[in-house]
Amino acid sequence: MGDFLELGDGRLSCEVRGHGRPVVFLHPGAFHSAAWDEQVARFAADHRVVRYDARGHGESSEQLPGFSHHEDLRRLLDALTIDRAVLVGCSMGSRTAIDFALLHSDRVDGLLLSSPGISGMVERDPFTLEQWRLFAEAIAAQDNALALKCVLRMLVDGPHRMPDQVDPDVRARYAAMLIDNARKGHRSFGTGAELHAITRTAELRARILVVTGSLDTTDIHAVADLIAREAPNARQVVIDGAGHQVNAEQPARFGELLEEFLG
Repeated sequence: MGDFLELGDGRLSCEVRGHGRPVVFLHPGAFHSAAWDEQVARFAADHRVVRYDARGHGESSEQLPGFSHHEDLRRLLDALTIDRAVLVGCSMGSRTAIDFALLHSDRVDGLLLSSPGISGMVERDPFTLEQWRLFAEAIAAQDNALALKCVLRMLVDGPHRMPDQVDPDVRARYAAMLIDNARKGHRSFGTGAELHAITRTAELRARILVVTGSLDTTDIHAVADLIAREAPNARQVVIDGAGHQVNAEQPARFGELLEEFLG
């Protein structure tokens, strides 16, 4: 993808494009930084855009005991001599951005949290729990095709649509990232050491825009509502007709929201 940051206990694959105000994109779990293709192309013209594969994804090295995504982010920003940045996260990427913001509030110029996860959350949506059950059965049976199908159902389609109701190009793109991760030997997408931020959302002082798709799970909407309610400088936008991967399904609208946020 670009350059590698050597961590001593591994490495991160990262790409830096453009000049100006730093904007860092953090991808959703189980996929990799190609999830941000449209946004990187759009915003690199006027910003210093950074995207990277989180440890255990894409071209980056495997996860090791004791690692943390938020510490990897700090080390990446240090290596790039970025003192302060806008963080744009999706799902796991939002989860990492929130933990980072709690530890390093002075280094956060704003948070755009798309389809946010948050450390300490417990999944309760019946659809998600059923897909996890089917996924575990598929892994036990070494049925890779079924396992991939379950992940796409959870993290692309969502509980309100069947696969044939989702843009086939979006599904194919995210399936390709899943397959790419598997081919590179990434089979564990753990969250690492975290801060249990779900009890600390009132401490988030940065400007925050929370973006969700109307067709996402109740778990994600609960996290989004919590942040919008408790973080003092947060607001929320719900995009109709989109699921968990809002930026891929509605890139134009997502780009408008990010442009306004950066403005």
